[in-house]
Amino acid sequence: MKTWLIPICILFMTFSAFGQKEIVTQNGAWFMYFGNHRLTEKWGIHTEYQLRRSDFVKDWQQSLARIGVDYHFNPQNSLTAGYGWIVSFPYGEQAIAVNTTEHRIWQQFINKSVSGRFNFNHRYRLEQRFIENASLNGIQEKEVDGYKFRQRARYRFMISIPITRKTMEDKTLFLSLYDEVFLGFGKGIGKNILDQNRLFGSIGWKFNGRSNVQLGYLNQMIFKSDGIHIERNHNVQLSWTYNLDFR
Repeated sequence: MKTWLIPICILFMTFSAFGQKEIVTQNGAWFMYFGNHRLTEKWGIHTEYQLRRSDFVKDWQQSLARIGVDYHFNPQNSLTAGYGWIVSFPYGEQAIAVNTTEHRIWQQFINKSVSGRFNFNHRYRLEQRFIENASLNGIQEKEVDGYKFRQRARYRFMISIPITRKTMEDKTLFLSLYDEVFLGFGKGIGKNILDQNRLFGSIGWKFNGRSNVQLGYLNQMIFKSDGIHIERNHNVQLSWTYNLDFR
């Protein structure tokens, strides 16, 4: 039963964040690649790129690249630390003023387990974010006055369920569901501790142990630091995972 307590608390925090807010509803599309490449029994490399578009595919929302080093304690537990390079763009009705670059250091722990047909995945992530303090000057040119430092904790609870087979074998159609909460902490987080919530569902095809593809829907709630403005983004999400094994 304890497994279900955290996602229930996440949903409670999300609903309690609504009140007298200014909420805009938008749509987008995210295209993503993930790869965890094993070098030895214990060590590996994480690679990732996400191309995020707004107004379905018309405008840029964000470009995100991550790289990291994986340490596998065993098949169920792994630890990763790495670097992310993120560029955010003005989009939608609550747009930022100018393109903004972020350098992000991140660490995560993943725990996996199986119960019958259900495959559980708990991901705990910490982020140290160095975000350009960017604005437009009087002649509408970008100016950067150093970087803002922000910290964030994230927790994602995911369930994957095979449909065409009893277990997640090769050539299996599967369903994937997750909820992820983002919590700011430390200095400069503004009026919202709750930064984002993401609710996701997809249908996927597992080619083999190295590769799968998923097509799904992501409901992304972004709670701005002023405590008033909120984005509700309905996103189509297409992802491809391909893991190389050099062992």
